[in-house]
Amino acid sequence: MKRTVAAVAVAASAWAGAAVAQPIVLRDMGSFHIGGEPFVVSGEPVKEVKFTANGVPLKIDPNGTYMVGQMYVQYFIPEPRKGAVPLLMWHGGGLTGVTYETTPDGRPGWLNDFLRKGWAVYNSDAVERGRSGWPATAKPVWQGDPVLVTAANAYERFRIGGAGSWSDDPAKRKLLPGNQFPADQIWQFSRQFVPRWITTDEPTLKAYLQLVDKVCPCVLLVHSQAGKFGFQAAQARPDKIRAVVAVEPAEVGDEDKEKIAALKSVPALMVYGDYIEQDSRWPAIRAKGARFAQAVREAGGQVDEVDLPKVGIKGNSHMVMMDKNNLEVSALINEWLAKRGLYR
Repeated sequence: MKRTVAAVAVAASAWAGAAVAQPIVLRDMGSFHIGGEPFVVSGEPVKEVKFTANGVPLKIDPNGTYMVGQMYVQYFIPEPRKGAVPLLMWHGGGLTGVTYETTPDGRPGWLNDFLRKGWAVYNSDAVERGRSGWPATAKPVWQGDPVLVTAANAYERFRIGGAGSWSDDPAKRKLLPGNQFPADQIWQFSRQFVPRWITTDEPTLKAYLQLVDKVCPCVLLVHSQAGKFGFQAAQARPDKIRAVVAVEPAEVGDEDKEKIAALKSVPALMVYGDYIEQDSRWPAIRAKGARFAQAVREAGGQVDEVDLPKVGIKGNSHMVMMDKNNLEVSALINEWLAKRGLYR
């Protein structure tokens, strides 16, 4: 396996050099919302609202039926197509589909890169994120309060600078040695942050499964929090998922033996960046991913685990798709998919 991964890494360099020069030619593009269900509000008082400072007051009745739990999806179909099936991109916690678009320092993101390679790409904003919309009704829909992320938290937790590295003074900030994240653009990255709830796993997976039912067979490319949803979707729809690529999965699928066995026909690639052993949380997260992968293999499935520094791709933060070597990593992923007959 090590020789295979090394060969993939070498081939990846060739892909990375060629990808940017190719124009993107689209056969079609568009968007839609999927999932969600009605939510009824009653018993709330009517309010008088001015929509502008000097506007004419309007009475607003907050009672009625709202739609909550929906998800926004944008798709791009290239010409010609080389991916055997569509590629669905699912982002991590506190973020949106922007994760896969242009990097904070303006380089091509994975969405454009995979389009150039000839993949049909479906990029989503998960439930309660971005263009999927908030459940902004007069009564709470989700339990608990939304969680917000500061620039300092992301800088340290996403293994850009590491613990204790942040300072409001840019000259005093620390950077992990050789780190590939465009750290001078941390405020540009912070503009992407959105509130997230930690109680919305059920409606999120429900919407993702409806997307799978609509679009797939497909390949899932998932990041961080979405590692859980990607593996759970494959466990629920193994006949529709041709492969799962989990980039730095913060969580994995259901560990019940029957659910594990459902993955024996779905090949998976788990990709991890650098500095994991230096972090307070990631050694445990990485170990859990390894146990899950081994359980799938013992059930007859195929899971390849790639620690990027071990194959010569070094300096990656948690935000691999934004790092300066992002196209080298996407090339490795593409080569892995090609070896499974999913790219021509």
